[in-house]
Amino acid sequence: MDLVANQPVVIDNGTGLVKAGFAGADRPRAVFPCCVGRPKHERYMPGGALEASGTGDGLFVGDKVLEHRGALRLSHPMEHGVVSSWADMEAVWGHVYAREQLNTPADQHPVLLTEAPLNPDKQRSKCAEVFFETFGAPALHFAPQALLSLYASGRTSGVVLDVGDGVAHAVPVYEGFALPHAVTRMDVAGREVTEQLQLLLRRSGYSFVTSAERDLVREIKEQRCYVAFDPAAEARPTNRNRPAVHTLPDGTALELSDERWKAPELLFDPGLIGSEYGGVQHCLVGAIRRSDLELRRTLFSQARRAEPETETEPNPNPNPNPNPNPTPKVVLAGGT
Repeated sequence: MDLVANQPVVIDNGTGLVKAGFAGADRPRAVFPCCVGRPKHERYMPGGALEASGTGDGLFVGDKVLEHRGALRLSHPMEHGVVSSWADMEAVWGHVYAREQLNTPADQHPVLLTEAPLNPDKQRSKCAEVFFETFGAPALHFAPQALLSLYASGRTSGVVLDVGDGVAHAVPVYEGFALPHAVTRMDVAGREVTEQLQLLLRRSGYSFVTSAERDLVREIKEQRCYVAFDPAAEARPTNRNRPAVHTLPDGTALELSDERWKAPELLFDPGLIGSEYGGVQHCLVGAIRRSDLELRRTLFSQARRAEPETETEPNPNPNPNPNPNPTPKVVLAGGT
């Protein structure tokens, strides 16, 4: 039997989320956080949910990490799109094929694995080593996340801005050909926004210290934060919105005010944390300007944002004077 002809498994290997499924399906079958958890307390009694949910070696992967995160020490195997712990990353990939996820043998299906542009070559070599030698995959193909996002929209030309949890990058594509010399990338993304929100909350009197509490801050970011159209106007006392109330798992009511828009502002002004990146707007425009002159008009008219790992709620104060005839055609993969 030619295993290469079997239906491929597609793994979108993000820094914050892992999405996996079979090629040709409408949506992924498995979506879970790209993190692992280890018990941070000594066990004195046998049995219990923690023992039943683990992998047998004290490691928790997938949704069980979020379910029991209060008793676990969370760690992320990827930093800025690059694997930092191969043992943990292997456990995450193994969970993709588990019964509660794809429920299929790893050695029966070819694999399409996404990666961020401009990753080190040794990263790709190590990934291939793990999938071939550990999982026995019959074939492996690497593809940039932004390029696949453009294909999913039914287009062959455009520029894709992908802001994930660890990396933000812009990839220009013309008639199906990526332009590698024009790719731009910055290592300021969703995780830095989470850390900035954590700092702002601490200044407001709310302290989130443990790894589980930091994950709660990520949820607050995704549910309550928004991008301000005019930060200067948002900062005026007369223009401030009523504080949003977020209820923590213990029932505590958390009041959020300016923190909701100040944290995401980091994506547009990384200098807030001392970084010298220019922001996602410069990342996008810089990618187009690195392209050939003949292609820029097409790329400017076909800007696309990939489905984000860094999600925020809609802006309660949208642009009061929207342009009725905008020049760029922006196609969104998912709401924020």
